[in-house]
Amino acid sequence: MIKHCLTVICSVAIAIAPALACTSLIATKGACTPGTGNLITYAADSHNLYGELYNQPAADHPKGAMRQVIDWDTHRLLGEIPEVPHTYATIGNMNEHGLTIGESTWGGKHELAGSGMIDYGSLIYITLQRARTAREAVKVMTDLVKEYGYASEGESFSIADPDEVWVMEMVGKGKDDKGAVWVARRVPDGYISGHANHARIHRFPLNDPETLYSPDVIDFARQKGYFNGADEDFDFSKAYAVTDFGALRGCDARVWSYFNKFTPDAAAYLPWINEAEGEPMPLWVKPDRLLSVDDLKWMMRDHFEDTPFDMTKDSGAGPFYTPYRYRPMGFEVDGAEYSHERAIATQQTGFSFVAQMRDNMPDALKGLLWFGTDDANTCVYLPIPCRTPSVPEQLGHGDINTLDWNANFWVNNYVANLAYPRYSRMIPDIRKVQSELEKGIAADVEALEKNPDMKDKTKAAQLSQQLADKWAAEATSRYKALGDFLFVKHLDGNIKEESADGKFLYTPEGLPVTPKFGGYDNPEYFRSIVRTSGDRLKVHNPKN
Repeated sequence: MIKHCLTVICSVAIAIAPALACTSLIATKGACTPGTGNLITYAADSHNLYGELYNQPAADHPKGAMRQVIDWDTHRLLGEIPEVPHTYATIGNMNEHGLTIGESTWGGKHELAGSGMIDYGSLIYITLQRARTAREAVKVMTDLVKEYGYASEGESFSIADPDEVWVMEMVGKGKDDKGAVWVARRVPDGYISGHANHARIHRFPLNDPETLYSPDVIDFARQKGYFNGADEDFDFSKAYAVTDFGALRGCDARVWSYFNKFTPDAAAYLPWINEAEGEPMPLWVKPDRLLSVDDLKWMMRDHFEDTPFDMTKDSGAGPFYTPYRYRPMGFEVDGAEYSHERAIATQQTGFSFVAQMRDNMPDALKGLLWFGTDDANTCVYLPIPCRTPSVPEQLGHGDINTLDWNANFWVNNYVANLAYPRYSRMIPDIRKVQSELEKGIAADVEALEKNPDMKDKTKAAQLSQQLADKWAAEATSRYKALGDFLFVKHLDGNIKEESADGKFLYTPEGLPVTPKFGGYDNPEYFRSIVRTSGDRLKVHNPKN
């Protein structure tokens, strides 16, 4: 199931260790185009996570029923807790009421790893089954860890419904105390926010109904020697997280890239991102224009393009401007330590989503999960209304060690992994198919939103299932064909000639037209060859 999304940050060596890392972006409805609602995103990034859509039907439970708590990282049984009389249906990280929860792990100080019963993954899915609203979810989550203890490390949660969006950060108290300390803040309407494996809540108001926190969040920090100032100066992130190069450039920089896309003042936060200088980057900012669902989808495909951290610009991009770097991210040259950039879009994503929550829709469409498997950059975001009864076949359970051509995860990997070595050559063809599919999906979703049958519970379930099934099958089929096309078109490093309708050309005699020899796209690649080979490859006329 969902894997531990943690960036392991080396505080001595300035590098990012082989990492599992997640990104969650937020746009409140007042920051979005009319009718869009609240938006949150999530990328479940892991090198060993099979991308699938989880679900749990609604259920009634007899008195005395117990629920097992299974650790999401290890699948170990952590214990049992009493079940509630009724649990809500969930589809992915959204429940039938449109409540959605995403996360990113920041670990924090190692001595604070929790020793309780409820790990972060169980906390999410138990809460989705028990809460209707974001504010209620904050209470359910904090009550659970208070009663049963917290079993994970430092975690940030995005918690959203059609009305409110909250960011909550939580960390355990260590082996001698099963509990947790936490703080939760409601993101003001009209603002955008995000977190990416570093604690983002710094100083916070102590008497504000839109800010909640555990009673001992400050006293515990004093007790552990993490803080010794006045209450009003308490900084949650600086007390409980570790602020080093990895936390800033590997984590906060992803949120900075989001802010930079939609605010004119993001450059002012670069001293914090680069050197932890000045005030920390704020938890939320006001965008200079209204955002759409598509804006958030494309933000999840970001590689720092057109910023100082643009991954297509250094020599690591190779001859085809590839915005990907394989792990480990850290490396050493002549005794100095370096690290590649870590962008929002990354090859090791299991699944990602853009969750849309609207209060102007029938119950069956209050929540709409735009769900994608594998790399967010190359995936197609599929529509999953919040009351879809079951998981489409192509999005169901699978195995990361077993290839399945009927699985959306595997065909998306097929296309993406073909493109990584020759990115600038293949991405135009991928974008064409990706765009065609997402335009078709958008049209179907718009039609469903106008369908009066969506107000009928039974018909809405049927229509939701039909929509989800149709596009999971269509996108999977089209991407398998796309992968085959890319493989043939770019066979042996050549580029086959095509007609206007995308068919490969033949001579009048029926032979394949000779392909183009594309060579390499990036002139810097040739300069690097000359720098390392000297005059060995230089063309010269031999002496007679």
